[in-house]
Amino acid sequence: MPKQHLPPPQVLGGTLDQPQGAAEKGSLASLLQPCQPQSQRSATIRRGFQVAARRGHHGALAGGPYILPRFSPASAFGSSTDSLVSRFCQEKTDLKNYTLPNASWCPDMLNLYHEFLEKTKADGWIRLPSFKSNRNHIQGLKLPLALTVTSDKSDCRIFTRCIKMEGQGYEYGIFFHPSKKSVCLFQPGPSLEGPPRFAHGGSLAAMIDETFSETAYLAGEGLFTLNLSIRFKNLIRVGSLAVLNVDVEKIEDQKLYISCVAQSADRQTVYAKASGTFLQLQLEEDSSQY
Repeated sequence: MPKQHLPPPQVLGGTLDQPQGAAEKGSLASLLQPCQPQSQRSATIRRGFQVAARRGHHGALAGGPYILPRFSPASAFGSSTDSLVSRFCQEKTDLKNYTLPNASWCPDMLNLYHEFLEKTKADGWIRLPSFKSNRNHIQGLKLPLALTVTSDKSDCRIFTRCIKMEGQGYEYGIFFHPSKKSVCLFQPGPSLEGPPRFAHGGSLAAMIDETFSETAYLAGEGLFTLNLSIRFKNLIRVGSLAVLNVDVEKIEDQKLYISCVAQSADRQTVYAKASGTFLQLQLEEDSSQY
């Protein structure tokens, strides 16, 4: 078989590989060598983030991707699950909660939703709210400097809430358990169609990534997707229910490793299996809001 030439891997919007001799000394490309042992690669990845962040902070990466600023390998991740959940799940808010049932939900979705709602009373499960933007979930916390913007935020929406009409796009609800697992009930609408009458694979990928990100944050302050791998097994019919069972496999070297099985409500059909890696980053309190 002829050898396939694959495109270079991506990290946070920027490529790691460059043509030979093109890598600037001290850049991500020069730091990340493919033959390094895993432990060494983890350390160099962190150094790479720091180098890129310093240059981004001083304007050396004009027009380039936003990279995490001043990432500290010595950061402590001491926030308890209770405190993270308390901040994420605001009780007193006038924001619209898109997790609440609506008329478009199919019977399977409604039945499982109420089943998990009962589990919140006795089994420790927590129903996560879903607001228009993730900014609403981290109020009172400062984003890294390179990720802050001064533009109008009024119409910003998280991707999985980008279709406003009920039942047309992403209908979902996520339940989290402090044992570091979660379940997402996902019903794709007709605006997410790929093959006729079936959901586009990218809509399931986005839903898995969103469930991973919320789970990663609550389980250990995971904030950014470093890797997402999906193996699709079967198509999801538009308007039907897919159940995403998500588990945090381990937290190691300031990264969270997460897995997912997406299946039908009766567990007879597996739609996809996925795994992901998330970077831990502890956000600071924003004193300007007090």
